[in-house]
Amino acid sequence: MFAHKSSDGYKTVIDKVRMKTLVHGDKTLMVEFRLDKGADLPIHDHPHEQTGYLVAGRITLTIDGRDHDVRPGDSWCIPGGIAHAAMAHEDSVALEIFAPVREDYLP
Repeated sequence: MFAHKSSDGYKTVIDKVRMKTLVHGDKTLMVEFRLDKGADLPIHDHPHEQTGYLVAGRITLTIDGRDHDVRPGDSWCIPGGIAHAAMAHEDSVALEIFAPVREDYLP
C-alpha cells in the first residue's frame, strides 16, 4: 500500500485529539495523531503493541504508571495490555504503528 500526503481523512477521537490511518498492511498499521495543547488522552489499554515517534510538540506519556517527558525525536514502544495515557503540553504530532492491525482504525 502507498499513500500520498493529504489533509483529508482525520477523525476526532476525543476532544482535542484527531487521528488518521496513513497506511496498513497485513501485520501493521500506521496512524498520525494530532493532539491540540491541553489534550488529555485517558488511561487505557488494548492488545496491540504500539510503537511511536513524536514528530512535533511536547507530551507526557504515562506507561504502566511511569511518566515520560516526550519531545520531538523521542520514541516509545508499549506492549499490548499495558495501561497508558497521554497529555499534550503544546500542539503535537505523533506517528504510531500498531501490531497486529487495529481493525477499528482501518479506513
